[in-house]
Amino acid sequence: MIHWIRSTYQNYLDHEKVLNKAHIVASIFSRFYIAQVFFNAGLTKIQDWDTTLFLFEEEYQVPFLSFEPAAVLGTMSELILPILLFTGLLTRVAAIGLFIVNLVAVISLIEIAPAALYLHYIWGLLLTHIIIYGSGPIALDNVARKINPKMHMNKEILT
Repeated sequence: MIHWIRSTYQNYLDHEKVLNKAHIVASIFSRFYIAQVFFNAGLTKIQDWDTTLFLFEEEYQVPFLSFEPAAVLGTMSELILPILLFTGLLTRVAAIGLFIVNLVAVISLIEIAPAALYLHYIWGLLLTHIIIYGSGPIALDNVARKINPKMHMNKEILT
């Protein structure tokens, strides 16, 4: 019985190593997918700015901002933050920013279709994962840490 428990646990540990390596693929997929979704939304907004302004004025009810600054901030966020997320540079900052954009989008719409709402939930969960666990091993954040190890959590930079 003890031999079976040991061999089963060892089998579990062997599979866990494989799954830990799968995190690399999952983190890249999450970053790239979220970046693509939000960047495409930003491109759509700048392709027809008059319609974007109309939607922000009539359809979206962004709290605390009038429609023009809301449209500019939303569009800029959807164009800049996904590039940071895609490259893995300032990954958590970009993910937090896109999480806020996602949250404001859900709050701002008077009516949202259930399927669209579920997509926003999925995006929020993926962004939460990135915020908590970071970019994963393949990211410019890691290159920056290797170039300047002192930069990692240096108090002088933070003050």
